[in-house]
Amino acid sequence: MTNSDKNLGKILRWQRRKMLLTLGGLSAKSGVSASHLARIERGDRFPSAQILRKIAKVLGFSEVKLLTTAGYLSPQSPSIAESSSEERLDPYVAAVLSQEPLEIQRTVVTLLSVLKSMAEYLRTHTPPSLDKGRGSGG
Repeated sequence: MTNSDKNLGKILRWQRRKMLLTLGGLSAKSGVSASHLARIERGDRFPSAQILRKIAKVLGFSEVKLLTTAGYLSPQSPSIAESSSEERLDPYVAAVLSQEPLEIQRTVVTLLSVLKSMAEYLRTHTPPSLDKGRGSGG
């Protein structure tokens, strides 16, 4: 785990204690198990975007503020929508994204890259038995 992972856990623990919440209390309010919260606070686990959103909401943080405070996002970076990259954004998406604050831009691009990696992994690692059940309605 990186220093940022441990910083995130320390920030979460500090805010939880500041709000006089136990791990059980935060668990009840966020829907995240107390044992998982403890691992995140220790820096042993990094929360998924969904889990981070649940925790941040209860603790009064926006996800972007939390990730910036923990050192994952830098407020001094140039606009992602305006910067050059190997993969270009659709012009409409880039125009819409460029209107958002830098923290939102970085979060969106980060989430897109995570989703792309997950999709690629699932495409190449889906067991044949799971493929048979797809497309049968639901």
